[in-house]
Order: sequence, then structure tokens, then C-alpha cells
Amino acid sequence: MELISIISGAVAAFAFGSIWYMVLSRPWMKASGLTETEMKRKNPTPFIIAFVCVLIVSFMMQYLQAQLVVLDPIQGTLTGLAVGLFIVVPWVATNYTFGRRPKSLILIDGTYAAVGCGIIGAVQGFF
Repeated sequence: MELISIISGAVAAFAFGSIWYMVLSRPWMKASGLTETEMKRKNPTPFIIAFVCVLIVSFMMQYLQAQLVVLDPIQGTLTGLAVGLFIVVPWVATNYTFGRRPKSLILIDGTYAAVGCGIIGAVQGFF
């Protein structure tokens, strides 16, 4: 059951990320300093790495929620949002600030991280 919840959470967060970055593709590209031409080059590596990373996050979320005895999707969502907002986003903001990245990129990527963790938590709360 744990493996199914880990994979399901990762797939759900990855799917959300696909939609999130499609909707925000132009502001994200501008903030990242990338062009449409650069983004249209066929390179599966970033997608593979992104999925492996979200799978790792989902694995750790499963472990954390087991330790906290999270029993339902609402508790899972709140746990995930807390992890995203109070652990992941501060790291993203710190790294991006030192890297002189635009605040808009912190907002776009940080929001994805927080909501993505919430989604993972919600999905895992069903199991």
C-alpha cells in the first residue's frame, strides 16, 4: 500500500506541475532567462530528473505522515502544505535570493513546491 501511495502522490504532483508550468510558461521563461526556442529543444532529462525528485519528496512525505499518524486527506494536505511552506519554500527563496533570481521566479517555483507537497499529502491521506 505504501508504494502505491508514494507513486500516486508523485504522479499527482508531477501532473499538477505540468499544468502549473504550462499555464505560467511565459512568466516562468522570462524569470528564468530562457527563450521559447531553448525550451522547445527535445530533451527528456529535466523531466526525468523532475519526476525522480518528486518521487523522493513523495517517499519522504509518506515516511513523515506515518510518523505523524496522518489519517485522512485533509490532514495529509495540511501536513504537505506545512512541509512545502515552512521547509521547501524558505530553501528555494534563500537559494534564489543569493543567486539573484527574480522574485517572480521564487513565487512561481515556491508556490509549485508548496502546493505540490500539499497534493502529495492529500493523495497519500487516502491510503
